[in-house]
Amino acid sequence: MKARKLILSTVAFLALFVAKNSSAQSVVDKKGVQNFNQNWLFKKDTLQGAEKIAYQDSNWKKINLPHDWAIEGPFSNKNNARTGGLPVHGIAWYRKHFVVDNKNKGSQIAVAFDGVMNNAKVWINGNYVGERPYGYIGFELDLTPYIKYGQENVIAVQVAPEDLSARWYPGAGIYRNVYLKVKNDIHIPQWGTYITTPIVSDAKATVAIQTTIKNAGNLSSNAVLVTTIKNNKGVVVASQSKAISLVKSSEQKVSQNLEVLKPARWDIQSPTLYTSISQVKVNNQVVEEYQTNFGIRTIKFDANNGFLLNGKRVQLNGVCMHHDLGPLGAAVNYRANERQMQIMKSMGTNALRTSHNPPSPEILEVCDKLGIVVIVEAFDEWQLPKVPNGYSKFFDQWHEKDLRDMIKRDRNHPSVIMWSIGNEILEQSKKDGWILTKHLNDICHDEDNTRPTTAGFNYYPQPFMNKLAYQIDVVGMNYWPADYKEIKEKNPNIILYGSETSSQTSSRGVYHLPIEFNEKHETNQVSSYDTTVGPPWAYAPDVEFEAQEKNPFSLGEFIWTGFDYLGEPTPYGGRDNSTNGYWNKDWPSHASYFAPVDLCGFPKDRYYLYQSQWTTKPMVHVLPHWNWEGKEGDIIPVYSYTNCDEVELFVNGKSMGKKVKGKDFTEIPSEYHGFEKGMYKTKYRLSWNVPYQPGSIKVVGYKNGKQAAVKEIKTAGAPALIKLSADRNVITADGKDLSFITVRIEDANGNLCPNADNLVNFKVEGAGIQAAVGNGDAASLASFQANNSKAFSGMCLLIVKATDKKGTIKITATSSNLKTAETIVTTK
Repeated sequence: MKARKLILSTVAFLALFVAKNSSAQSVVDKKGVQNFNQNWLFKKDTLQGAEKIAYQDSNWKKINLPHDWAIEGPFSNKNNARTGGLPVHGIAWYRKHFVVDNKNKGSQIAVAFDGVMNNAKVWINGNYVGERPYGYIGFELDLTPYIKYGQENVIAVQVAPEDLSARWYPGAGIYRNVYLKVKNDIHIPQWGTYITTPIVSDAKATVAIQTTIKNAGNLSSNAVLVTTIKNNKGVVVASQSKAISLVKSSEQKVSQNLEVLKPARWDIQSPTLYTSISQVKVNNQVVEEYQTNFGIRTIKFDANNGFLLNGKRVQLNGVCMHHDLGPLGAAVNYRANERQMQIMKSMGTNALRTSHNPPSPEILEVCDKLGIVVIVEAFDEWQLPKVPNGYSKFFDQWHEKDLRDMIKRDRNHPSVIMWSIGNEILEQSKKDGWILTKHLNDICHDEDNTRPTTAGFNYYPQPFMNKLAYQIDVVGMNYWPADYKEIKEKNPNIILYGSETSSQTSSRGVYHLPIEFNEKHETNQVSSYDTTVGPPWAYAPDVEFEAQEKNPFSLGEFIWTGFDYLGEPTPYGGRDNSTNGYWNKDWPSHASYFAPVDLCGFPKDRYYLYQSQWTTKPMVHVLPHWNWEGKEGDIIPVYSYTNCDEVELFVNGKSMGKKVKGKDFTEIPSEYHGFEKGMYKTKYRLSWNVPYQPGSIKVVGYKNGKQAAVKEIKTAGAPALIKLSADRNVITADGKDLSFITVRIEDANGNLCPNADNLVNFKVEGAGIQAAVGNGDAASLASFQANNSKAFSGMCLLIVKATDKKGTIKITATSSNLKTAETIVTTK
């Protein structure tokens, strides 16, 4: 009996030992590509010797990747508002302890980072293995010579982002996914396939696949490459084998052409994906399997007919997007990216410009699946700096590798239609700026000759005078709609589009009266009447709508921006020499106001203005809210946005008359560098001036004389209750999936209280945890990590994350004097 007790005690001790150390250990016991995100240790500090295997890290913070340390805050005016007022700079260390099984001796071991922000340096077992300054590019490092099989290994990463390394919030840390690769000597290296579809018809498509095979061993070998294509239902539609001879320590590119009969085209309306499975066999044994998703489609750009996808013209209704995920920070999350682009697509968006850097792999996967075409952008700076610690510091040494790696990584995505080599680069003003432009253009064509190059120019006419515009395939102009016609007349053969447009600013649910141009407000908010309150280059969206209509040769536009983002708090930012010359002048503003959707993903009124131009399903929208206590009898401007033929406004049930879209105009204050200051007449908004009385305003949209859409806003009573609405009530129990809970403050009748700012407390129980909170207020300094949030214009957001356990997540929201709300999210 005593012996049995001793055995049980030993087992219990071992179990306890494993449990205590599981956060710092992982065991690699099989070949393949493995997620390497779990069980890292983190410490933000300047440390000596933290790369060494024996360094004492037992008191470090235990985390899982991706990780953005800066989003934890706190906000401070000691940090630059231009980059969000958050601690995006400093030195930090990440360490991970892991064991590689003895059976993997002789394998090739590598670690792949999708992105580290920034100035990353990596060690394995105290041995320095590599670095990458640019935080937006993925990289892989060979660990093979230093791995200890069957023993503990330690990988250490030093991250050293600098202040003002970007003009926006970049995040900080290992903010994208990490993978460990355990491979055979003979394998397909990182980004080792290149798939194009040179011939496409309804009857068949030729799929050209170039596969790189690497022999990292010391012996020559014979192998067979078997390539199989499956359709979106998993059915094999083509297959081909090719024998190859591999010299020791070498790489070989193998070309294959496969035919797919009756191909389903990748299109915006039907984004069908195929999968190429590349198997490498040695002695009839599969030693490598590599999968690549791709699409079968054709693209063409024409100077007069614009962008053609599969032979049909597509007007690009595009958005520029920075990479942060609002309250979640910069740490990559697939569901958060997916939600962003679903919201954009519901607005009518069909195109994305990844401003101003290479995107995460996840956002391109999302665009592939949703049918959104993408301009992938490489750089915001070349050799001439915009900020003290920007990419110009690394350009000369790293630009070619970074650009080539970006293209190799992203060129199989059917959503990608152009490579942008730069945004508003200062070399526009240099007479020899064309030389560097041509150099970058040639790199793009060398790596991928199936897509055109582009850039976003903002100094007109310098890009043409200095010949930069003539070195690229498609010319993007930032904020020059008044000059599209002139540019085209002077350069009839160029392909042109609005690469950045409007820069209108607004705060969701905020309305300042009277309507003025470029007013500033003591609340640090911007009126949602959207009449060009913004920077000097900004103009109302209506101006770009008209320019695109009058210049049908244009490919379309990319508005600045799709979502609000952290940093660049225009129009409340500004230089202030007392704070090092950068952007703390109007503290506490720390986030942008540019987008038609706020930081939390809640649509502003401008969302519906774009929807009225970019969608065809009947819709109608009305603004402002109808709670104007103390203004009874005062005249309130009422705007309506619609894609219907005409709209009728009812105030407290009484018709205020119909207005016809395209015939009835609205005057708005307007001024920017292409037009004179004054009143701009827009046909894209319908408006009425009505005396305020509590009750309701209702708009009815008519098509062909018949009612097609209705929207009504009622005067809300006192706040009475909290309403919770999850974007998804069932999510995946994978430790990553998210549910976004919209929180509304409503009166007893269920009307949104548009001026409510109640503090809402959250409790999350069960199979999930709180990931973040927010409210879309660009001037709020409340922590995104708090367990409460004040409502802004009556709303706030709770984001919950699933654990890896199946079950239910119970969310409870409470607030003083309001009825408590509960909701359940199930994890499967």
